[in-house]
Amino acid sequence: MNKTIETILNHRSIRSFTDQLLTEEEVRLLVESAQSASTSSYIQAYSIIGVTDPDKKRKLAELAGNQPYVEKNGHLFVFCADLYRHDKMAREKGVDITASLEGTETFMVSVIDAALAAQNMSIAAESMGLGICYIGGIRNNLNEVSELLETPEYVLPLFGLVVGHPANLSDKKPRLPFDHIYHENAYQADDAEFKKHMSAYDETISNYYQKRTDGKRSDKWTDQITGSLRKPPRAYMNEFVKGKGLNKR
Repeated sequence: MNKTIETILNHRSIRSFTDQLLTEEEVRLLVESAQSASTSSYIQAYSIIGVTDPDKKRKLAELAGNQPYVEKNGHLFVFCADLYRHDKMAREKGVDITASLEGTETFMVSVIDAALAAQNMSIAAESMGLGICYIGGIRNNLNEVSELLETPEYVLPLFGLVVGHPANLSDKKPRLPFDHIYHENAYQADDAEFKKHMSAYDETISNYYQKRTDGKRSDKWTDQITGSLRKPPRAYMNEFVKGKGLNKR
């Protein structure tokens, strides 16, 4: 095992940071690391907005569900699916690419590109001794987020990424069993195996929460996830995405 793999396997979300801001050099290095990620067909369909304005960070923290670490961190990055530059290039060249820009495949490419770039940044940050936490809560109200960040048509804020110097290290959460995640040659949908994996994982997670909370919490993963998905999250999303000119066909 090398240091890169050790860094990856040691990942945990950090939600408490010191007051130390990232330097310009650190920000540039992290963005360049993000840009080194794979990108489908070299399309590079994403952008990263660094938010340093205190008022904007405070507002984003509020919109993300009043999460204080969205405001108090070393640096806040917002990753966006971005096909604006592609539309602008095509218009300048007199080429109609509307069907591609509005297509589901291109939308998926833009989201995947942004996610790959963000994960590259995360690993780079953690290799530098920094902590990170993804912020999906900015999708609670993308109308206000888009207005705040002044994102034009074909640009969709997807998630935030807070980076900084950890004030406290959180516990590492156990992941699903290897044999449940990894399928060889074909998807394994055996019902007995499924129940066995879920039962074992429920016990692992329940023990994790009991230890972490001194017995005040003992959630099972299957209860936690089915409960959270009982009501469709952010039901406005389909309409909003199409309003940005994306995923229309």
